[in-house]
Amino acid sequence: MGPVLAGVLQLIALIAALALAYVPLGTYMARVYSSDKHLRVEKWIYKGIGADPNTEMRWPAYLRGVLAFSVVGVLFLYLLQRIQGILPGSLGFSSVNPAQSFNTAVSFVTNTNWQSYYGEQTMGHVVQTAGLAVQNFVSAAVGIAVAVALVRGFARSRTGELGNFWADLVRGTIRILVPLSVVAALVLVACGAIQNFSGIHEVGQFMGGQQQWNGGAVASQEAIKEIGTNGGGYFNANSAHPFENPTPFTNLFEIFLLLVIPFALTRTFGVMVGSIKQGYAILATMATIWVGFVALMMWTEFAHHGSALQAAGGAMEGKETRIGVGASSIFAVSTTLTSTGAVDSFHSSFTGLGGGITILGMQLGEIAPGGTGSGLYGMLIMAVIAVFIAGLMVGRTPEYLGKKIGTREMKLAACYILITPALVLIFAAASMALPTPPHSMLNSGAHGFSEVLYAFTSAANNNGSAFAGLNANTDWFNTMTGLAMVLGRFLPMVFVLALAGSLAEQKPVPVTAGTLRTEKPLFTGLLVGAILIITGLTYFPALALGPLAEGLAS
Repeated sequence: MGPVLAGVLQLIALIAALALAYVPLGTYMARVYSSDKHLRVEKWIYKGIGADPNTEMRWPAYLRGVLAFSVVGVLFLYLLQRIQGILPGSLGFSSVNPAQSFNTAVSFVTNTNWQSYYGEQTMGHVVQTAGLAVQNFVSAAVGIAVAVALVRGFARSRTGELGNFWADLVRGTIRILVPLSVVAALVLVACGAIQNFSGIHEVGQFMGGQQQWNGGAVASQEAIKEIGTNGGGYFNANSAHPFENPTPFTNLFEIFLLLVIPFALTRTFGVMVGSIKQGYAILATMATIWVGFVALMMWTEFAHHGSALQAAGGAMEGKETRIGVGASSIFAVSTTLTSTGAVDSFHSSFTGLGGGITILGMQLGEIAPGGTGSGLYGMLIMAVIAVFIAGLMVGRTPEYLGKKIGTREMKLAACYILITPALVLIFAAASMALPTPPHSMLNSGAHGFSEVLYAFTSAANNNGSAFAGLNANTDWFNTMTGLAMVLGRFLPMVFVLALAGSLAEQKPVPVTAGTLRTEKPLFTGLLVGAILIITGLTYFPALALGPLAEGLAS
């Protein structure tokens, strides 16, 4: 079997698995967030944190809950790293320095999981399990909660109430993320991923030095790392490491895990707004972009330009031989079109155009299918903009799901789509203009610029993957990427929740002959076009200086 055919068959198997999980998981999540009953363990949690899960919140209160919870998470994780040296199970590692502690705490709380350190040489068992793994769960649950609040904004009328943040947070963690992660971790352990609390093992000489292996609760963290679209690896090699990703099957299984909730949330959306077809329209938009990007990535990475690539069957530099070009291409596209950030290959080693595809995937806003929650609310914001564009074309007041899209709604949607590109371009420009930051670039020219552009695109979009080749463990990059992660996570949430509150206060608009049918293929095409055009107009100059220049020159 040739490598191209193997890649295509893996893609088909992945699509089939996602299709089988779509209806049951999406319907179940809709029931979770629509239920008025509380599990016993949930009641204990509510009592412990002093929250009343039955109290409805308007959008400012919901936002305060999101921000307060996240601030506490940042402080706790920062302190845990600063005192690591005196904690049991530290594996002899010292406390993490202040700049890196800040960067890591912000990274995991914002669901970015950007890592400017070697995991197996920096973090002990306590920080990994009680700090990083816990944030993998709750940061993902926060994203889903905000998405559900926006869905309620479309579904409800004549009320500004969006549900209860604490109830949504706890339910998402206890009823969705924990059960899925337990099952996924068992599968990974059965397939060879490690799960222990052993120390550091000396395993012999390697290139003139002593080689060491760490143990750790890897499988359990790997499961929620993918399911929660987090991406932070236990080891520096991330999912290219055999302890995290032992076989081609686990590689495909991990891709399935990072895609399954974001895709299934479109079903949740359709059920909660009372129109399954609306969910299918959003699903079709996400799937069209995802499949298109995978096909384009495979084409660029399998292209045989030169005898070396012909002998290897594709661009194998930076890729694991046990995984291959096809599976690596699927993983790279899936991890950058979601907010996962996990990698099974080094994106810096991709072809020039292939590296550009990973950057562009993040710059779309990671909405195809996007992160847990963030992908759905990002796509719904784009749907609002597409409806507005359609309204301008026919001279009619735009409507979406029975709600008028007026001046206030468009201002909020416009702010949402502008904030992340502003962060990416401003921080990247500053890093290139100042004298010190460019010294962190391993490469010069277009590829070196791509390293910096990728870093801030990843940080501001809360992806967390790295292009490689950039030394990001400096005060400048630790601080600036940390700020990009915070602003890129929470400023968009402000606009999403404000939009949800505005929509929930409206009374429904009756459907007429002039109403745009947003469940039809025509709207799906309009939405795909709007996404690509808006992203292209925003980022094309920067892409032209980096990956496009490199790709066209090679």
